[in-house]
Amino acid sequence: MSGATGHDLSLHLVTDERVPFPLLCEIVDAAVAGGASVVQLRAKASTARELIAQTVALSDVVAARAALVVDDRLDVVLAARDAGARVDGIHLGQSDVPPQTARALLGADALVGWTANTPAHLAAAAEMPAGTLDYLGVGVIRPTATKPDHPEPLGIGGCARIAAATALPCVAIGGVTPADVPALRAAGAAGVAVVSAICAAADPGAAAGVFAAALTGPAEHAAEAAR
Repeated sequence: MSGATGHDLSLHLVTDERVPFPLLCEIVDAAVAGGASVVQLRAKASTARELIAQTVALSDVVAARAALVVDDRLDVVLAARDAGARVDGIHLGQSDVPPQTARALLGADALVGWTANTPAHLAAAAEMPAGTLDYLGVGVIRPTATKPDHPEPLGIGGCARIAAATALPCVAIGGVTPADVPALRAAGAAGVAVVSAICAAADPGAAAGVFAAALTGPAEHAAEAAR
């Protein structure tokens, strides 16, 4: 479940900007302790300065126990690194800066992910130089209120078709629950990304632990659950 840069891609916690930041830091701390392997800071309504400060703060919270990436904002990653924060990489959408640019500026060891959910996206990913991308974010799997403008849900079958069509690790996102994990693993997903299932949980650490346990269960159980 690791990408080319060696990062564990199994459980991504994507932050919810509706949560007050001091509480979000507590949630991230608990989730990483519970098994989240990647933390993605996503705050589309925040200014660059706010995002830089949040990235620096989360770098201290994560404390290298998991990978820390920023959604969309290459400028924020570079500025936070310049401020001394440990930021492992970036997750880019289709309308963001080209992944090739992010790779060139962040270096070979950075974690670079890219959202992909159509054959055209897969074709574009395949045309990029080897080593540009570490993983694809595939979704949404199910409808989710976290991203109301999401594309048509892929379902587990759609995730399986995308995973089978690319050599890149695929991380499933969008309405994923722990009960979905065995089938997603059997469908070829290298990991899952969740927002409210952890951020809105009464015990975020325990919630992350449930996902982590499902992701590390015997592979044969995953295959059986998908039948």
